[in-house]
Amino acid sequence: MFVLDKHGTPLQPASPARARKLLKGGRAVVARHTPFVIRLKDRAAAESQVDGVELGIDPGSKHTGIAVFTAKDGERRGMYAVELTHRGGAIRDKLTARAAYRRGRRSRNLRHRAPRFSNRTRPRGWLAPSLRHRVDTTMSWTARLARWAPVRAVHVELVAFDTHAMSNGRPLEGIEYQHGTLHGTEVRECLLAKWGRTCAYCGATGVPLNIDHIHPRSHGGSDRVSNLCTACVPCNEKKSDHPVGDFLKKSPQQLARILAQAKTPLHDAAAVNVTRWALWRALDAAFPTVRTGSGGRTKWNRARNGLPKTHTLDALCVGHLNTVTRAPARVLTVTATGRGTYARTRTDKYGFPRLRLPRQKTSFGYQTGDLARAVVPTGKKAGTHTGRIAVRATGRFNVKTAYGLIQGIGHKHFRLIQRADGYAYATRPEEPAIAA
Repeated sequence: MFVLDKHGTPLQPASPARARKLLKGGRAVVARHTPFVIRLKDRAAAESQVDGVELGIDPGSKHTGIAVFTAKDGERRGMYAVELTHRGGAIRDKLTARAAYRRGRRSRNLRHRAPRFSNRTRPRGWLAPSLRHRVDTTMSWTARLARWAPVRAVHVELVAFDTHAMSNGRPLEGIEYQHGTLHGTEVRECLLAKWGRTCAYCGATGVPLNIDHIHPRSHGGSDRVSNLCTACVPCNEKKSDHPVGDFLKKSPQQLARILAQAKTPLHDAAAVNVTRWALWRALDAAFPTVRTGSGGRTKWNRARNGLPKTHTLDALCVGHLNTVTRAPARVLTVTATGRGTYARTRTDKYGFPRLRLPRQKTSFGYQTGDLARAVVPTGKKAGTHTGRIAVRATGRFNVKTAYGLIQGIGHKHFRLIQRADGYAYATRPEEPAIAA
């Protein structure tokens, strides 16, 4: 558990048993619910022995692992673990939809919206919003942990993926890096030879063939040759923009054959490659000591300590170390959910407004996403209900608890535990160690 002194300065983290004893004895109060932080009432940092902790970061495209540990003579002792889930994919989809809406206005019989070309120069080091989110969210949580624990050093895995070798499925040497998928041929000829001049979906031959995206572009598919196949006109029109898994759900063998020839997308590897130096520069500016480690060394450290492959255990094994004597038993999973939307109107499937939301987010001192506890003395909903709430202008709130959704509880029964901060929290057990 994280511990603060009476002035809010971080002290050495304590065990849950020690935190319970301090709270029960009246020497501490709860400063934050999730992650759990207590504040001492009778001690300052100058009167305490603070050895300090270190952070390990395993950055990823969808998930980032963060470990808090103590290090002494090459021995690491894990104290806390956080698995951060990014929302870069949701940001990308929303920006793509916004661009489609704006592009559509220019071709429909509506008020013309001219495309803008002025002041579009991107500054040096610019990242797409979906990529910038990964860096900002990781930095936000490292800064939070530094407010709750005395962080002395940060270890980050500076991994680089060889996307060209990954797309070929084998190591490359010398001039082979200059030979792409289409080396010595053209796109259509390459696809016709790859798929045997037949329709990839029904096997028809001797008919006109179109080029189709296996994973539709509207669902995040790319224009790589490995994501293209040949399809007859009826299959191409029938599949449309449906995912290939839905289109061939009644033909699992055909689906497996197509997916075997379609290579794994590289957008996750590309996202890590693009953001790794931006993350390192941000960490280097925020912390006095930042050390880097390779992905190969992380894997070697994890294997010789008998630990399974997870983001949080990778974060514990980043950089130079001898042994890992303890790993956290439970992991705090943090999912970036955002803070709502600016849109105040909900539409039906035809685009017409069907619901108008209130202009203000706060109702009776609460807002959607707050963590609160409701104590209902009588009635059908009698009991204590703790969870995230959804506010209503009527004053009758809904609360989502661990055992279900409770609707229509009056706001006077609620007591605030923690304000909404744009993240959803849960815990899960850490993966067990691998037997030697």
